[in-house]
Amino acid sequence: MIPSIEAKPKSQLLPTEYDRAEQQFIQLLETEDLDKKLAAQIVNASEFEKVLNKAIEVAYAGTSGDDSAHRFLQRVLYRINRLKLFWYDDLRHYTNERSLYLRTVRDQIEEAWQEWEAAQLNVAAYQGIDDIGQALRDRFAADVDPAPSADGLFYRDRVTEIGYRRLVAIASLDGLVEASQLSRTLGGVGNEVHAVLTRLLIEEYGGGRLSRKHSSHFTTMLEELGMLSRPEAYFDLVPWQLLAIVNHSFLLTERKRYFLRYIGGLLYGELSVPATFRNYQAAGERLGFSAAAMSYWNLHIKVDELHGRWMLDDVAIPLVALYPADAWELVFGYDQQRLLSDRAGTAVAQAVREAQQTALKADN
Repeated sequence: MIPSIEAKPKSQLLPTEYDRAEQQFIQLLETEDLDKKLAAQIVNASEFEKVLNKAIEVAYAGTSGDDSAHRFLQRVLYRINRLKLFWYDDLRHYTNERSLYLRTVRDQIEEAWQEWEAAQLNVAAYQGIDDIGQALRDRFAADVDPAPSADGLFYRDRVTEIGYRRLVAIASLDGLVEASQLSRTLGGVGNEVHAVLTRLLIEEYGGGRLSRKHSSHFTTMLEELGMLSRPEAYFDLVPWQLLAIVNHSFLLTERKRYFLRYIGGLLYGELSVPATFRNYQAAGERLGFSAAAMSYWNLHIKVDELHGRWMLDDVAIPLVALYPADAWELVFGYDQQRLLSDRAGTAVAQAVREAQQTALKADN
């Protein structure tokens, strides 16, 4: 582990200090033979490490922590995790994808972060659930078509064109590479559960036809709105709470021991999308956008109801029978994903409101 530095628990760094440290980290990412140069002291990472340790201290000291610290840590973690996917870009960008130093940084952040996340729920209580299958069915029934939230009503009835564009910009980070983490779970032995997950991935990927790939619909939506369709074009707009969902998915799909947690989270993700996206669709219709400018929402409203049912009946419930001693992790993964999603949804809605308010002030 990278040595910690002594610091006062309540002292916090300035956002500019985090920004400077992130730029230093990007330089490390792009350094050829990073591990060798660090060992030979040709490259010095001490300043970045000081900020890293301080950020972990202030982010995970309590129930909420410091937003700037959270943002810094999730952005660093995302930059490491994205090396696990291929972006059809300069091959030299992947020179450090197996760097032991980057792995150490990742593990240090994840250990503290995951302990903090788990503390938000009573993990021990999940191990005492008597009927795991019924617990999952009850959650499915409650979350598949909930009453609109305050944020949902805001999108449906009051979001402006400025706000809608900000929503699309933020959502593009994940929408343009949708289902990429799922693809990392499909290697290995085939069975009925594996077959359903493979079918789900094939649908997400448009059966191998680029025009039908779900992420292509997001590209179309961006282009119809006259926005940038390059992946990560709006990275700086993404709240840390949404980055945390992406990074959480990377972690769960990389660690096969967390497979059940991932499936529980995927179940929640698939079944809850239609209710959320109906508000976005209604907003687009109210604002007079074309069908193409709402195509991603429209598609998922249609298909994810079915996908949610697949995930419950053909994936989660069979796994309860296959792993009776560990099946509680399905419920824990479900509830953790719901918690992460609720937190991210609140942050995104706040960012959308702020974009509208900024535009209103500029006009006055």
